[in-house]
Amino acid sequence: MTSRALAWRTLTAEPARASLAIAGVAVIGALLFDMLLLSHGMLVSFRQLLDSAGYDVRVVATDSVMLRVPMLHASAFAEEIRRLPEVREAAVVRRDRAVVTGAGRPLAGVTILSVSPGAERHAWRIVEGEDLGGEGHAGDPPPLVVNRKLARAASLSPGSRVRLRVALSAPSALPPVRFLVVGIAEFQFETAEDLSASTTATGFDRAAGASDEADVVLVASREESGPSAAAAAIQRLRADVRVYSNEQVISEVNENGFAYFRQISLVLSSITLGFAFLLVGTLLTVSVNQRLGQVAALRALGLPRRRIAATLLWESVLLVGVGALLSLPVGWALALVLDRILRGMPGLPEGIHFFVFQLPAVVVHLGLLASTGLAAAAYPVWIATRLPIAATLRLETIS
Repeated sequence: MTSRALAWRTLTAEPARASLAIAGVAVIGALLFDMLLLSHGMLVSFRQLLDSAGYDVRVVATDSVMLRVPMLHASAFAEEIRRLPEVREAAVVRRDRAVVTGAGRPLAGVTILSVSPGAERHAWRIVEGEDLGGEGHAGDPPPLVVNRKLARAASLSPGSRVRLRVALSAPSALPPVRFLVVGIAEFQFETAEDLSASTTATGFDRAAGASDEADVVLVASREESGPSAAAAAIQRLRADVRVYSNEQVISEVNENGFAYFRQISLVLSSITLGFAFLLVGTLLTVSVNQRLGQVAALRALGLPRRRIAATLLWESVLLVGVGALLSLPVGWALALVLDRILRGMPGLPEGIHFFVFQLPAVVVHLGLLASTGLAAAAYPVWIATRLPIAATLRLETIS
C-alpha cells in the first residue's frame, strides 16, 4: 500500500474529524485569500479605472497629481502636444465648483466639467437623453449633461432648464447662466456623493469667465512610442509643468494612498497563516499521539521511517489541499460581501473596488497554504520517526 493510500484510509477512518479539519482550513484559507486580494485590489482597480479612460499620460501644473493647480495657456499647449509624433490625442480638462438652481432650492457643491471636443466618450457615458454635441447658436442656452445624483436632487431630466453660477472664492459679478439639460450620464471618476455636470467649452466660459487655464491635459500616446516616450517629449516642451504616465500615477497613489491597506493585509495574512499552522500541526500531532502503538508496530514490521514520514506528509497535503481548494469560492463570496460594504465609504469613485480577483493571488494563496501545511507536519513527523519502538510497544501492551 502506498503512503498516499495509507494516509487516505487514516483520514477516512474518522470522517467527522477530517471534515472539521478541512472546514477549519477552508475558513482560514478564505480569510487569507481575502487579505491577499485586499493587498493589491484597490491598486489593480485604480489601474483599470485609469486605463479605461483611454489616456496614458497626464500633464499637471504641480509636483503631485493629487493636487489641483491651474495650468496657464492650456489650449495652445495642448495644440503643441498634439503635434508631437509620440502623441495620438490630447484633451484639455477644466473643472470648477458651481451652484445649480433647478425646480427646487439651489444646490451648492456641484462640480462642473469641460473637456475638449471628442473627449466626451472617455469622460462620461450617456444613460438618458443626448450628448453635448456642437456649440449651437450664440443665443441658445448652452447644453448641460448631469449625473444621476444631480438629476434626482434637482428633479432634472433631458429638456429641463437650470441656472448655474460658478462658486468663486472671491466676490464676482458673473451672473448665473441658464443651461439646457440634454442628457444624464455616468461620469468616469465620480463618487456616490458627487453632484456632477458637464458642458461645452463655450458654456464653461460663459459660466466661469473666459480663460485659458486647465486642471489637467490628458494625453494618449501612440502605440509604437509608448507613454514614457510621450511623457519625455511633452516635458521638453514646457519646464513649468509635470508629466506623469499612468504607471507613475499608480506608483504615487500606491505609496501615499494604498499603503495602509497593504499593511493591514500583511498583518492579517501573517496572523491567518499562524492559525493555519497551529490548526494543522495540532490535528496531526493529536492524530500521531493516538496512533503511537500503530506507528511502532509498523516500524517493528520493517516499515522504513521515510514511509511513515511520507504518510504523515500526505495526511497534511490532503487536509490542507482540499481545504485550500474549498477556500477559493468561500473567500471570493466573502470578498464580494466585504467589497460591497467597504465601497459604501464616502469619497470613493464608483469604479474602485477593494477586492479584485487576480490569478497571481490564487497562486500565492495556494503556495502559502502548501508551505504552512508542510511546516505544520514537521513536528508530528519528527515524533513518529524518532519514537523508541520497544518502549512504545511495551507501554501500549501495559495500557
